[in-house]
Amino acid sequence: MVLNNVKNLLTEQRNSRSTNIDQMSALEMVQLMNHEDQNIINAIANVTKSIAAAVDIIAEVIQNGGRLVYIGAGTSGRLGVLDASECLPTFGVGEETVIGIIAGGDRALRNPVENAEDNREAVITDLQNIQFNSKDILCAIAASGRTPYCISGLEYAKQLGAKTIALACTEKNPMFEIADTNIPVLVGAEVITGSTRLKSGSAQKMVLNMLTTCSMIKIGKTYGNLMVDVKPTNEKLHHRAVNMLSMILDIDDESAENLLKAANNHVKTAILMHLKTINYDQAIQLLAVNQSRLSEALKD
Repeated sequence: MVLNNVKNLLTEQRNSRSTNIDQMSALEMVQLMNHEDQNIINAIANVTKSIAAAVDIIAEVIQNGGRLVYIGAGTSGRLGVLDASECLPTFGVGEETVIGIIAGGDRALRNPVENAEDNREAVITDLQNIQFNSKDILCAIAASGRTPYCISGLEYAKQLGAKTIALACTEKNPMFEIADTNIPVLVGAEVITGSTRLKSGSAQKMVLNMLTTCSMIKIGKTYGNLMVDVKPTNEKLHHRAVNMLSMILDIDDESAENLLKAANNHVKTAILMHLKTINYDQAIQLLAVNQSRLSEALKD
């Protein structure tokens, strides 16, 4: 597998519209970048079927007790860690469900780690450290689709019999030759040649938003468009939980506060307790038999 010929990669092409960007005013630069960023929406629109297919697989894996594991290097790795980290406050799931791994470890979140993306052995160790197994699904993220860390990770996951997804901003690449589901988001040449933290990074972030948000909706982590599995771990999220209860149940804030406290700060449970006139333990049991789906539990 030849990885050294990068000059022909879409992510490495020179953008003719930004050739003289160093001669532009600040306004002209901003307008150019805004114009280029509009390509991201169309690029994602072209692969919505692939994204939806990935969502269905992720939801099935999680429902069967597996985890979604992101791997990547540099910007791609940071975006995977970010998306995974935000699942806990938003959907009430942590590393038991979604994990982000960046080449070079946590230090690489803030500082470049030399040759981390080229270390094919390190990713195997990283996956073994989290006991990655055949029940899980691996999503490799790399703008070029040629990062050795990601390629090796995909190969390892396939050997274990795990499902695999590859997200890249090139059409033909080594990652796509390995993964079960491919998501090619072709945003074109960057404003600054090769700087894939720009359009490529923005596109990857948007796709990751879709992968986790839509899969979490499918497994019952929302009620309509409300995040009823929110973890009220700070004042803002606590107020959001109270506001949801007030809105859904048509009760005042004080009653919502008391109800939330009685439900151990779990919005879903509080809703069931109120609408079904049941206690906390009964509400928990009702959610359990309905796979934590509030809509189904309310019908039960």
